[in-house]
Amino acid sequence: MESLFALTLIIVLFAFMFDFINGFHDTANTIATSVSTRALRPMAAIILAGSMNFLGAITFTGVAQTISKGVIDPFTIHDETRGLIIVMAALITAVLWNLGTWILGIPSSSSHAIIGSLAGAGISGLGFWALNYKGFIEIFEALIFSPIAAITLGFIVMKLFTVIFHNFSLAKTNRRFRVFQIFTAALQSFAHGTNDAQKTMGIITMALVASKYLDQVEIPMWVRITSGMAMAMGTSVGGWRIIKTVGSKIMKIEPINGAAADLSSATIIFGFTFIHFPVSTTHVITSSILGVGAAERVRGVNWGVAMNIVLTWVITLPATALLSFIIFKFLNLIL
Repeated sequence: MESLFALTLIIVLFAFMFDFINGFHDTANTIATSVSTRALRPMAAIILAGSMNFLGAITFTGVAQTISKGVIDPFTIHDETRGLIIVMAALITAVLWNLGTWILGIPSSSSHAIIGSLAGAGISGLGFWALNYKGFIEIFEALIFSPIAAITLGFIVMKLFTVIFHNFSLAKTNRRFRVFQIFTAALQSFAHGTNDAQKTMGIITMALVASKYLDQVEIPMWVRITSGMAMAMGTSVGGWRIIKTVGSKIMKIEPINGAAADLSSATIIFGFTFIHFPVSTTHVITSSILGVGAAERVRGVNWGVAMNIVLTWVITLPATALLSFIIFKFLNLIL
């Protein structure tokens, strides 16, 4: 029992590490456009993002419940130790992947990383039958459909802004939208917290159910608060490599572009949060920027950078699944 408690505690600490890294890895996306257009100073943007992420994290739990049982149902795991090793292997893999892509400055998806890692470790530890295929396919569909919806909405919103503000002075329009971006950055950071922080909550809850410390998928308040705090602290570290890629390398962003992208991505993230499905905030935010850029001038988008980002998205699921499959085998030998 003591070893089971120790293993559970280690997993919780790893989960907070994943959440902390997610804070400076993914949260950078939410403030990239506002920093790029100078609507917010970097430090002010970080404080705003951290605060709003924390508020978003403690407000909703639907996505956490989906994560905790959508890929692998913890109630079907009868060997508590094996179940915990699966969760640990998934977390180690996701942390390694996020750190690697952060070092390279690539806005990879933490959602894809943790979903792929859970699937790979689950198959490694329990076999293919252990996957909750219905839930896994639904999550996968949400991850695929959300960026398509984001690029479409970004295109539409930017077209509407172009029509509405066509006769306005460009300098005056940008000045007003720079102020408006403070609101959209806050909204997008809050939306990020309602979806991304819940993935860590779901992982911790899954571990607590697998180790029999919980007898139902209910997110404890201490899990909600500590997960929100871990992400907020991670946000305070920054994430300037990701901000540079998202905020400047995809396209030249003006305040009106940034506001359109922020509104579009926040709307998509909120929509999926309300139906309890996890999405990649990285996918959604970047896709919104692509949609906004295409609405203005297709050639104004750096499609080479966009394709590199898409390639990373495509390989994340299979790569993390394979890596976590191997890590589980290793952990199972030594634990």
